Amino acid sequence: MSALEIIAVIVSALAVWLTARRHLWCWPIGLVSVLLYARIFFDVKLYSDLLLQLVFAIMQLYGWWQWRKAKTEQHEILSQRLPRSSLMNGMLSGALGSLLLGYAMARFTDAHIPWLDSALTSFSLVAQFWMARKYIANWWLWIAIDIIYVGVYVYKDLYLTAALYVGFIVLALIGLRNWQRQLALHERAAEERHALDGQQPDTA
Repeated sequence: MSALEIIAVIVSALAVWLTARRHLWCWPIGLVSVLLYARIFFDVKLYSDLLLQLVFAIMQLYGWWQWRKAKTEQHEILSQRLPRSSLMNGMLSGALGSLLLGYAMARFTDAHIPWLDSALTSFSLVAQFWMARKYIANWWLWIAIDIIYVGVYVYKDLYLTAALYVGFIVLALIGLRNWQRQLALHERAAEERHALDGQQPDTA
């Protein structure tokens, strides 16, 4: 356990908590956290995770732009359901990325557990993209990924990071509940407005 890992844990936990609250500042704080973890993963030779953090840095900027653009007049970030086509595309992209990256890591580097690490990397990118698009299903995917990551980090003796990912699972459950609740309230309000509009007399 290093001072760098302790700082990364704190910053990462803050970023996920803000995401669960749909707060715009989750993205710049998340950017700091992924850069910190890029250095950590380089030191322990988890190269797929290192690449993931560098791509995440770009995704953090993309998500920040998407959420700023999508804010409502009430300054809310509205979550949405995942279309079936996006689900299929995401799963296929994750599987293909797992195979390609896994082969590259196993063939050309000394990465540890290259195939599992690559699969987690690939599907984490899918989850991050879904989060940037405000799809509620991102939380389900993160929960599955984080459960596996806990085992990986225990195996790599990154116990504090493993504990962080246990916390991520809890925060993902909270985020899932909050995003579902917010969407249900928004849909109910939209239905009520539609009903009221239908009851108004035609004055034309």
